[in-house]
Amino acid sequence: MKILVTGGAGYVGSTLVPMLLQQGHRVRVYDSLKFGGQGLLPCCQNRFFELVKGDVSDLGGLKSALEGMDAVVHLAAIVGYPACKKEPHLAQATNVDGTRNLLSLRKPDQKVIFASTGSIYGAVPDYICNEKTPRAPITLYGETKATAEQMVLDAGNGIAYRYATAFGVSNRMRLDLMPNDFTYQAVKNKSLIVYQGGFKRTFVHVRDMARSMIFALEKWDTVKDDVYNVGHETMNFTKEDVARKILEHVDFYLHFAEFGSDADQRNYEVSYEKIRAKGFETTVDLDRGIAELVRAAQLIEFQNPFANV
Repeated sequence: MKILVTGGAGYVGSTLVPMLLQQGHRVRVYDSLKFGGQGLLPCCQNRFFELVKGDVSDLGGLKSALEGMDAVVHLAAIVGYPACKKEPHLAQATNVDGTRNLLSLRKPDQKVIFASTGSIYGAVPDYICNEKTPRAPITLYGETKATAEQMVLDAGNGIAYRYATAFGVSNRMRLDLMPNDFTYQAVKNKSLIVYQGGFKRTFVHVRDMARSMIFALEKWDTVKDDVYNVGHETMNFTKEDVARKILEHVDFYLHFAEFGSDADQRNYEVSYEKIRAKGFETTVDLDRGIAELVRAAQLIEFQNPFANV
């Protein structure tokens, strides 16, 4: 299969693309390289890999990138609450307008897998969310993803995956994700302050995210034209749970603050029964993912030229 991966040089894409190539697919990555492309360097050894530098706001470039493709995995986005708050106009242009551009240019027979987010559920602590739960995003990120998700479903021959909070080691690492950030602080700073430790999130490893996309391509006729939560009920944890799990791997000072809060107020549990009924199960639990992050944190160094310690 010939597959276009928009945003393929990012955190999820740099995990997905090597897996697709390993299965023998021809993969074209369309990415602005806003955060560089080093995560895809190993893919350059594969003759079925192609990189096209471009932005989803560029209709000409996007049209060219779509030519000859059988399917599109649409990952290109400004991801997360902080990034969208920092650049709100870019978030709208990329997450919403970029998705509209893609859908307007793709041929009806070109499959589209859209990476949405559980953030669209907002803060609903009193019950477990499923795919029929009303969207109630409380951040710009969630709002833009909810809008784009509906576009994909309305267009047909597509699916939307509402992913749990991503975590884990990727070729293009992110340290702004909560488990990744907590682990890095524990390893490097030997201390961690947790606000609102009772707030609950649900998590999914980045490799399982990639596996879910491959699953969709393989089972297209049975999953298309629908939306699915992707994760597992056993991965519903409070922030305190995550911090204490890291303590099992790293010796550090852990403090739970009674005052102060995070700006991103997500607090929910999610059901993954629908995707599981189709035959998809996640494979990486929190303990295994944290162990990987501890090893990775030892390899990552940030140097502050203005510090004397």
